[in-house]
Amino acid sequence: MKTGSYKDAVATASSLEALATTPETKSRAEVNRGYALILQAGDKHKPDQMHAADSALKAAIADNPKSAPAFYLDGKVLAYLGNMDAARDQFKSCLACINPNDPSYLRAQHFAEDPALVLHKMAPAFEVTALDGSKFNLDAMGGRVVLIDFWATWCGPCNEELPHVKKIAKEFTGQPLVIISVSWDSDETKWKNFINKNEMTWVQYRDADHSLSKEFGVEAIPHYFTIDSDGVLTAEMLGSGSDVEGKLKKLIARAKSIPQPQPASHSGN
Repeated sequence: MKTGSYKDAVATASSLEALATTPETKSRAEVNRGYALILQAGDKHKPDQMHAADSALKAAIADNPKSAPAFYLDGKVLAYLGNMDAARDQFKSCLACINPNDPSYLRAQHFAEDPALVLHKMAPAFEVTALDGSKFNLDAMGGRVVLIDFWATWCGPCNEELPHVKKIAKEFTGQPLVIISVSWDSDETKWKNFINKNEMTWVQYRDADHSLSKEFGVEAIPHYFTIDSDGVLTAEMLGSGSDVEGKLKKLIARAKSIPQPQPASHSGN
């Protein structure tokens, strides 16, 4: 979206605020205006837009003190502005408005614990149901490194890379690493048979509608992402021959140096 479009979004949200007939609808419009201002601020987080976003989001909270999106976005804005204590308070308030079972709860919890994470390139938060029926929530990895492998059974280069991924899974068994392979296959039976035949024992998920792929901006496969124990996206590798092991060794060494409780979700590989 271009800068002009962000300005239009801000203007539209302002118009909706004027038309709002209840505090809740006005709050939603104010959240939308705050979000549009954040986008308008760009990667440099321009202070003028950020301060305007802060004002819009605080107005949204005044109109609806239970608006989790307003608290969450304002926490990010305050972190960008360098006010970490105030950011932490907003994330804590956000947590009070969210059901602990909501997938977004853990991301807000991470930011409440360390608001400075907002300043890093965080991997998109997501929760999916894996092939074995278990839930995979990226933010529930409990201090472990994550390797995401986007692939498909019909992809020649992906098949060439499979021994490489299997080698990684074996080499790092027992280490604080979780591997999740995300398939583009539309044929579920063929996908399952391929996984069983090739003994792909790590976490498997079929992204048939490409929704998760879009979250990560994946347009070609094979495609890898490494995510550190804080949920920060550390590397993106496209195609075969990527030096995944070298990156994982460094991330795992760091993860092992930081004592963290392990969750009851997925084990290792």
